[in-house]
Amino acid sequence: MIEFFNVTKQYKNGTSALSNINIQINKGDFVFLVGPSGAGKSTFIKLLLKELEPTEGRIIIDEMDTTNLSRRKIPMLRRKMGFVFQDFRLLQNKTVFENVAFAMEIIEASPKEIRRQVPTILSMVSLSDKANMYPDQLSGGEQQRVSIARAIVNSPSVLIADEPTGNLDPDTAWEIMKLIKQINRRGTTVVMATHAKEIVDMMQQRVIALEGGRIVRDDKKGVYGYED
Repeated sequence: MIEFFNVTKQYKNGTSALSNINIQINKGDFVFLVGPSGAGKSTFIKLLLKELEPTEGRIIIDEMDTTNLSRRKIPMLRRKMGFVFQDFRLLQNKTVFENVAFAMEIIEASPKEIRRQVPTILSMVSLSDKANMYPDQLSGGEQQRVSIARAIVNSPSVLIADEPTGNLDPDTAWEIMKLIKQINRRGTTVVMATHAKEIVDMMQQRVIALEGGRIVRDDKKGVYGYED
């Protein structure tokens, strides 16, 4: 599903963000990416999203070698992925329904497909009754549910989440994690960068720990292991 072969990312100022990373994440895995600030988590995520290019090494995602992928093929790669971010990144001038539908419009889904799929996904994230509301009318947890709905509406093979609970209170954070786990149980691979110690410790999923751009731990049922 996701493979890094000897991946190094060095910035122009000489800073090495990742150094000789070798990792395999299998289809259906749920992986927490942890580590102190500056450990390389954001660089790891950006390499997955093809927002950055590795300085050395190869990255394969869903059998596609992304290392030398041409610019015109990047949208094809990103269609295999769903993204969830800490700050939701919703379109404020669109309703809940329209925000989710927008992800389908980008891949040129038909209006009929959109009318069928969006209500199904909104029901899954318990937002059917909010379909005609705007983001500023929703709570933080509801906005994140819209973000998740948008991320999974095209049935991606991998869901990438970057601090998805960072702006949420503990109870709402747990509700979001239950939803992400439900998505994972349906077969979607999940890679989640987080500082949420309690969530990582309680969920007992695979934990890949980064320090100084290197993998220092890869535990099948791991814990957070840092004091932030």
